[in-house]
Amino acid sequence: MPAKEYGIFLPIGNGGWMLSTTAPHPEADYAWNRRAAVHAENIGLDFVMSMAKWRGFGGSTDHWGRSLESITLMSALAEATSRVKIWATLHANLHNPAVAAKMYTTLQDISGGRAGANIVNGSYAAEFEQFGVWDPELTHADRYRMTEQWTEAVLRLWTEDSVTMHTPWFDLTDCQSRPHPATRPTLISAGKSEDARAFQAKYADGAFLAGETLEEMKELSRDVHRRAAANGRVCRTYSMLTVVQDETDELAAKKVQQWSEGLDREALALMHTSWGISEDQARAWAAGAVGEAAFQTPYVAGSADTVTEHIKYIVDEAELDGLMLIFPEYDQDMVLFGETVLPVLRAHDQAGDAR
Repeated sequence: MPAKEYGIFLPIGNGGWMLSTTAPHPEADYAWNRRAAVHAENIGLDFVMSMAKWRGFGGSTDHWGRSLESITLMSALAEATSRVKIWATLHANLHNPAVAAKMYTTLQDISGGRAGANIVNGSYAAEFEQFGVWDPELTHADRYRMTEQWTEAVLRLWTEDSVTMHTPWFDLTDCQSRPHPATRPTLISAGKSEDARAFQAKYADGAFLAGETLEEMKELSRDVHRRAAANGRVCRTYSMLTVVQDETDELAAKKVQQWSEGLDREALALMHTSWGISEDQARAWAAGAVGEAAFQTPYVAGSADTVTEHIKYIVDEAELDGLMLIFPEYDQDMVLFGETVLPVLRAHDQAGDAR
Protein backbone atom coordinates (compact mmCIF):
# COMPACT_ATOMS: atom_id res chain seq x y z
CA MET A 1 0.00 0.00 0.00
CA PRO A 2 1.41 3.46 -0.88
CA ALA A 3 2.57 5.54 2.07
CA LYS A 4 0.27 8.12 3.58
CA GLU A 5 0.96 11.63 2.33
CA TYR A 6 1.06 14.77 4.45
CA GLY A 7 1.35 18.29 3.10
CA ILE A 8 0.39 21.88 3.80
CA PHE A 9 -2.11 24.40 2.51
CA LEU A 10 -0.05 27.54 2.00
CA PRO A 11 -1.23 30.85 3.50
CA ILE A 12 -1.40 32.78 0.23
CA GLY A 13 -4.21 35.05 1.47
CA ASN A 14 -3.63 37.45 4.36
CA GLY A 15 -4.71 35.90 7.65
CA GLY A 16 -4.06 32.40 6.42
CA TRP A 17 -6.83 30.08 7.55
CA MET A 18 -7.91 31.86 10.73
CA LEU A 19 -10.87 34.27 10.80
CA SER A 20 -9.67 36.00 13.92
CA THR A 21 -8.25 39.29 15.12
CA THR A 22 -6.30 37.54 17.87
CA ALA A 23 -4.73 34.71 15.84
CA PRO A 24 -1.37 34.80 14.04
CA HIS A 25 -1.80 36.80 10.86
CA PRO A 26 0.42 35.65 7.96
CA GLU A 27 0.75 38.24 5.23
CA ALA A 28 0.04 37.57 1.58
CA ASP A 29 3.65 37.79 0.50
CA TYR A 30 6.21 35.56 -1.14
CA ALA A 31 8.67 35.58 1.75
CA TRP A 32 6.11 34.07 4.15
CA ASN A 33 5.06 31.37 1.69
CA ARG A 34 8.62 30.58 0.70
CA ARG A 35 9.53 29.97 4.33
CA ALA A 36 6.50 27.70 4.74
CA ALA A 37 7.39 25.69 1.62
CA VAL A 38 11.04 25.34 2.64
CA HIS A 39 10.00 24.28 6.15
CA ALA A 40 7.70 21.67 4.56
CA GLU A 41 10.55 20.31 2.48
CA ASN A 42 13.04 20.31 5.33
CA ILE A 43 10.80 18.48 7.82
CA GLY A 44 9.85 15.81 5.27
CA LEU A 45 6.31 16.68 4.18
CA ASP A 46 5.16 15.40 0.80
CA PHE A 47 3.42 18.35 -0.90
CA VAL A 48 2.61 22.02 -0.73
CA MET A 49 -0.60 23.37 -2.23
CA SER A 50 -1.97 26.85 -2.80
CA MET A 51 -5.53 27.97 -3.45
CA ALA A 52 -6.69 30.44 -6.10
CA LYS A 53 -8.41 33.44 -4.55
CA TRP A 54 -9.63 36.55 -6.35
CA ARG A 55 -11.57 38.49 -3.72
CA GLY A 56 -11.56 38.61 0.06
CA PHE A 57 -14.27 38.80 2.71
CA GLY A 58 -13.61 42.09 4.47
CA GLY A 59 -14.38 42.29 8.14
CA SER A 60 -12.04 43.73 10.75
CA THR A 61 -9.26 41.43 9.47
CA ASP A 62 -9.87 42.15 5.76
CA HIS A 63 -9.74 38.38 5.45
CA TRP A 64 -8.08 37.33 2.17
CA GLY A 65 -8.43 40.88 0.88
CA ARG A 66 -4.82 40.52 -0.23
CA SER A 67 -3.72 37.32 -1.94
CA LEU A 68 -1.08 35.93 -4.28
CA GLU A 69 -1.69 34.20 -7.62
CA SER A 70 -1.29 30.43 -7.40
CA ILE A 71 0.61 29.41 -10.55
CA THR A 72 3.08 32.30 -10.35
CA LEU A 73 3.78 31.60 -6.69
CA MET A 74 4.19 27.87 -7.16
CA SER A 75 6.59 28.34 -10.07
CA ALA A 76 8.86 30.31 -7.76
CA LEU A 77 8.47 27.74 -4.98
CA ALA A 78 9.43 25.00 -7.44
CA GLU A 79 12.81 26.73 -7.69
CA ALA A 80 13.01 27.18 -3.92
CA THR A 81 12.48 23.44 -3.28
CA SER A 82 13.71 20.20 -4.79
CA ARG A 83 11.56 17.36 -3.46
CA VAL A 84 8.05 18.31 -2.31
CA LYS A 85 5.22 18.10 -4.80
CA ILE A 86 4.04 21.48 -6.05
CA TRP A 87 0.25 21.70 -6.44
CA ALA A 88 -1.24 24.89 -7.89
CA THR A 89 -4.89 25.82 -8.41
CA LEU A 90 -6.71 27.12 -11.48
CA HIS A 91 -10.42 27.84 -12.02
CA ALA A 92 -11.90 26.03 -15.00
CA ASN A 93 -14.56 28.74 -15.27
CA LEU A 94 -11.94 31.48 -15.52
CA HIS A 95 -8.93 30.14 -17.43
CA ASN A 96 -9.11 28.97 -21.02
CA PRO A 97 -7.96 25.31 -21.13
CA ALA A 98 -5.25 26.11 -23.68
CA VAL A 99 -3.79 28.76 -21.36
CA ALA A 100 -4.05 26.37 -18.40
CA ALA A 101 -2.37 23.52 -20.30
CA LYS A 102 0.60 25.71 -21.16
CA MET A 103 0.91 27.08 -17.63
CA TYR A 104 0.93 23.65 -16.01
CA THR A 105 3.34 22.29 -18.61
CA THR A 106 5.70 25.12 -17.71
CA LEU A 107 5.30 24.42 -13.98
CA GLN A 108 5.97 20.73 -14.61
CA ASP A 109 9.19 21.61 -16.43
CA ILE A 110 10.37 24.07 -13.76
CA SER A 111 9.64 21.61 -10.94
CA GLY A 112 11.22 18.59 -12.59
CA GLY A 113 7.96 16.64 -12.69
CA ARG A 114 6.54 17.64 -9.28
CA ALA A 115 3.59 19.73 -10.51
CA GLY A 116 -0.02 19.14 -9.63
CA ALA A 117 -3.15 20.76 -11.06
CA ASN A 118 -5.86 21.46 -8.50
CA ILE A 119 -8.94 21.97 -10.68
CA VAL A 120 -11.79 24.04 -9.25
CA ASN A 121 -14.85 25.59 -10.88
CA GLY A 122 -15.87 28.41 -8.57
CA SER A 123 -18.21 28.53 -5.61
CA TYR A 124 -17.92 32.14 -4.37
CA ALA A 125 -20.06 34.15 -6.79
CA ALA A 126 -18.63 37.54 -5.78
CA GLU A 127 -15.16 36.49 -6.95
CA PHE A 128 -16.35 36.09 -10.51
CA GLU A 129 -19.09 38.70 -10.69
CA GLN A 130 -16.34 41.32 -10.46
CA PHE A 131 -14.84 39.87 -13.67
CA GLY A 132 -18.18 39.57 -15.41
CA VAL A 133 -17.75 35.79 -15.80
CA TRP A 134 -20.25 34.47 -13.25
CA ASP A 135 -23.30 32.89 -14.89
CA PRO A 136 -26.08 32.60 -12.28
CA GLU A 137 -28.02 30.31 -14.63
CA LEU A 138 -25.21 27.75 -14.59
CA THR A 139 -26.22 24.98 -12.18
CA HIS A 140 -23.88 22.97 -10.00
CA ALA A 141 -24.24 20.05 -12.43
CA ASP A 142 -23.53 22.38 -15.37
CA ARG A 143 -20.32 23.58 -13.72
CA TYR A 144 -19.10 20.00 -13.46
CA ARG A 145 -20.05 19.27 -17.08
CA MET A 146 -18.01 22.31 -18.04
CA THR A 147 -15.14 21.15 -15.85
CA GLU A 148 -15.16 17.70 -17.46
CA GLN A 149 -14.91 19.23 -20.93
CA TRP A 150 -12.22 21.62 -19.71
CA THR A 151 -10.19 18.75 -18.24
CA GLU A 152 -10.60 16.67 -21.40
CA ALA A 153 -9.24 19.61 -23.37
CA VAL A 154 -6.23 20.04 -21.09
CA LEU A 155 -5.42 16.32 -21.19
CA ARG A 156 -5.60 16.30 -24.98
CA LEU A 157 -3.47 19.41 -25.27
CA TRP A 158 -0.84 17.70 -23.14
CA THR A 159 -0.66 14.74 -25.53
CA GLU A 160 -1.95 15.73 -29.00
CA ASP A 161 -0.40 18.08 -31.56
CA SER A 162 -3.73 19.60 -32.58
CA VAL A 163 -7.01 19.80 -30.69
CA THR A 164 -10.39 20.91 -31.99
CA MET A 165 -13.28 21.05 -29.52
CA HIS A 166 -16.51 23.02 -29.54
CA THR A 167 -18.41 23.26 -26.28
CA PRO A 168 -20.95 25.66 -24.76
CA TRP A 169 -18.12 27.10 -22.64
CA PHE A 170 -15.07 27.33 -24.91
CA ASP A 171 -13.94 26.63 -28.45
CA LEU A 172 -10.61 25.25 -29.63
CA THR A 173 -9.81 25.13 -33.35
CA ASP A 174 -6.62 23.42 -34.44
CA CYS A 175 -5.29 24.41 -31.04
CA GLN A 176 -1.66 23.61 -30.35
CA SER A 177 0.20 23.48 -27.05
CA ARG A 178 3.78 22.31 -27.31
CA PRO A 179 5.98 21.12 -25.77
CA HIS A 180 3.93 18.45 -24.07
CA PRO A 181 4.82 17.70 -20.44
CA ALA A 182 7.30 14.84 -20.15
CA THR A 183 5.04 13.33 -17.48
CA ARG A 184 1.45 14.33 -16.85
CA PRO A 185 0.96 16.67 -13.89
CA THR A 186 -0.98 15.20 -10.98
CA LEU A 187 -4.68 16.09 -11.08
CA ILE A 188 -6.36 17.15 -7.84
CA SER A 189 -10.00 17.96 -7.12
CA ALA A 190 -11.91 19.01 -3.99
CA GLY A 191 -15.59 18.47 -3.21
CA LYS A 192 -17.94 15.89 -1.77
CA SER A 193 -21.09 16.24 -3.89
CA GLU A 194 -22.24 13.49 -6.22
CA ASP A 195 -20.95 15.45 -9.21
CA ALA A 196 -17.62 16.13 -7.48
CA ARG A 197 -17.03 12.48 -6.61
CA ALA A 198 -17.93 11.33 -10.10
CA PHE A 199 -15.42 13.81 -11.52
CA GLN A 200 -12.73 12.75 -9.05
CA ALA A 201 -13.17 9.08 -9.84
CA LYS A 202 -12.95 9.73 -13.58
CA TYR A 203 -10.07 12.23 -13.73
CA ALA A 204 -8.36 12.98 -10.41
CA ASP A 205 -5.32 11.37 -8.84
CA GLY A 206 -6.23 12.95 -5.51
CA ALA A 207 -9.55 14.01 -3.97
CA PHE A 208 -9.97 16.40 -1.05
CA LEU A 209 -13.05 15.53 0.97
CA ALA A 210 -14.85 17.03 3.96
CA GLY A 211 -17.38 15.27 6.17
CA GLU A 212 -19.50 16.38 9.09
CA THR A 213 -18.53 13.21 10.97
CA LEU A 214 -15.74 10.66 10.78
CA GLU A 215 -18.24 8.07 9.59
CA GLU A 216 -19.33 10.31 6.73
CA MET A 217 -15.69 10.90 5.82
CA LYS A 218 -15.11 7.16 5.69
CA GLU A 219 -18.09 6.65 3.40
CA LEU A 220 -16.95 9.44 1.10
CA SER A 221 -13.41 8.05 0.96
CA ARG A 222 -14.64 4.53 0.29
CA ASP A 223 -17.00 5.81 -2.40
CA VAL A 224 -14.26 7.66 -4.29
CA HIS A 225 -11.94 4.65 -4.01
CA ARG A 226 -14.68 2.33 -5.32
CA ARG A 227 -15.69 4.60 -8.17
CA ALA A 228 -12.10 5.10 -9.29
CA ALA A 229 -11.43 1.36 -9.18
CA ALA A 230 -14.55 0.76 -11.30
CA ASN A 231 -12.98 3.13 -13.84
CA GLY A 232 -9.71 1.18 -13.72
CA ARG A 233 -8.02 4.03 -11.88
CA VAL A 234 -6.62 4.97 -8.48
CA CYS A 235 -7.70 8.16 -6.75
CA ARG A 236 -6.16 8.88 -3.36
CA THR A 237 -8.28 10.62 -0.75
CA TYR A 238 -7.32 13.43 1.61
CA SER A 239 -8.92 15.79 4.07
CA MET A 240 -7.81 18.98 5.83
CA LEU A 241 -6.84 19.51 9.46
CA THR A 242 -5.59 22.53 11.37
CA VAL A 243 -2.88 21.70 13.91
CA VAL A 244 -2.51 23.72 17.12
CA GLN A 245 0.45 22.23 18.94
CA ASP A 246 2.24 23.17 22.14
CA GLU A 247 4.17 21.48 24.92
CA THR A 248 0.99 20.46 26.73
CA ASP A 249 -2.70 20.06 25.96
CA GLU A 250 -3.46 22.93 28.33
CA LEU A 251 -1.18 25.38 26.54
CA ALA A 252 -2.63 24.40 23.16
CA ALA A 253 -6.17 24.84 24.54
CA LYS A 254 -5.25 28.35 25.67
CA LYS A 255 -4.26 29.21 22.10
CA VAL A 256 -7.60 27.94 20.81
CA GLN A 257 -9.44 30.00 23.41
CA GLN A 258 -7.46 33.14 22.65
CA TRP A 259 -7.91 32.84 18.90
CA SER A 260 -11.59 31.98 19.22
CA GLU A 261 -12.21 35.17 21.18
CA GLY A 262 -11.16 37.21 18.13
CA LEU A 263 -13.64 35.60 15.69
CA ASP A 264 -14.21 38.03 12.80
CA ARG A 265 -17.97 37.68 12.51
CA GLU A 266 -18.27 40.26 9.74
CA ALA A 267 -15.86 38.34 7.48
CA LEU A 268 -17.62 35.10 8.40
CA ALA A 269 -20.97 36.56 7.32
CA LEU A 270 -19.55 37.91 4.05
CA MET A 271 -18.02 34.52 3.28
CA HIS A 272 -21.46 32.92 3.58
CA THR A 273 -23.20 35.55 1.46
CA SER A 274 -20.63 34.92 -1.25
CA TRP A 275 -21.77 31.27 -1.23
CA GLY A 276 -25.26 32.50 -2.12
CA ILE A 277 -26.82 32.62 1.36
CA SER A 278 -29.00 35.68 1.97
CA GLU A 279 -27.35 38.53 3.85
CA ASP A 280 -29.84 38.34 6.73
CA GLN A 281 -29.33 34.60 7.15
CA ALA A 282 -25.56 34.91 6.94
CA ARG A 283 -25.42 37.67 9.52
CA ALA A 284 -27.72 35.81 11.87
CA TRP A 285 -25.63 32.66 11.57
CA ALA A 286 -22.36 34.56 12.10
CA ALA A 287 -23.79 36.38 15.11
CA GLY A 288 -24.65 33.08 16.77
CA ALA A 289 -21.53 31.17 15.74
CA VAL A 290 -19.23 29.87 18.46
CA GLY A 291 -15.74 31.29 18.61
CA GLU A 292 -14.24 28.13 17.17
CA ALA A 293 -15.76 29.11 13.82
CA ALA A 294 -12.54 31.13 13.53
CA PHE A 295 -11.04 27.82 12.39
CA GLN A 296 -12.05 27.15 8.79
CA THR A 297 -11.39 23.41 9.07
CA PRO A 298 -11.57 20.75 11.77
CA TYR A 299 -8.65 21.14 14.16
CA VAL A 300 -6.65 19.27 16.75
CA ALA A 301 -5.09 21.05 19.71
CA GLY A 302 -2.64 19.50 22.11
CA SER A 303 0.77 18.14 22.85
CA ALA A 304 2.79 16.13 20.34
CA ASP A 305 1.29 12.89 21.66
CA THR A 306 -2.27 14.23 21.42
CA VAL A 307 -1.75 15.53 17.89
CA THR A 308 -0.11 12.29 16.80
CA GLU A 309 -2.82 10.03 18.17
CA HIS A 310 -5.58 12.19 16.71
CA ILE A 311 -4.06 12.15 13.22
CA LYS A 312 -3.42 8.41 13.32
CA TYR A 313 -7.00 7.83 14.41
CA ILE A 314 -8.77 9.96 11.80
CA VAL A 315 -6.57 8.84 8.90
CA ASP A 316 -6.98 5.16 9.78
CA GLU A 317 -10.66 5.29 10.72
CA ALA A 318 -11.73 7.38 7.73
CA GLU A 319 -9.56 5.27 5.38
CA LEU A 320 -7.79 8.35 4.04
CA ASP A 321 -4.57 8.36 2.06
CA GLY A 322 -3.30 11.52 3.68
CA LEU A 323 -3.97 14.95 5.11
CA MET A 324 -3.40 18.54 4.05
CA LEU A 325 -2.36 20.38 7.18
CA ILE A 326 -2.85 23.99 8.22
CA PHE A 327 -0.69 25.65 10.85
CA PRO A 328 -1.78 28.97 12.30
CA GLU A 329 1.90 29.47 13.21
CA TYR A 330 3.75 28.15 10.17
CA ASP A 331 7.20 29.20 11.37
CA GLN A 332 6.83 27.65 14.83
CA ASP A 333 4.18 24.93 14.87
CA MET A 334 5.16 23.35 11.57
CA VAL A 335 8.80 22.95 12.58
CA LEU A 336 7.73 21.53 15.96
CA PHE A 337 5.36 19.14 14.15
CA GLY A 338 8.22 17.97 11.94
CA GLU A 339 10.43 17.27 14.91
CA THR A 340 7.90 15.55 17.16
CA VAL A 341 4.87 14.27 15.26
CA LEU A 342 5.77 13.47 11.66
CA PRO A 343 8.45 10.85 12.49
CA VAL A 344 5.93 8.95 14.63
CA LEU A 345 3.33 9.09 11.86
CA ARG A 346 5.84 7.74 9.36
CA ALA A 347 6.75 4.87 11.69
CA HIS A 348 3.07 4.11 12.25
CA ASP A 349 2.43 4.00 8.50
CA GLN A 350 5.42 1.72 7.94
CA ALA A 351 4.26 -0.62 10.69
CA GLY A 352 0.83 -0.75 9.08
CA ASP A 353 2.35 -1.61 5.71
CA ALA A 354 4.33 -4.42 7.30
CA ARG A 355 1.22 -6.04 8.79
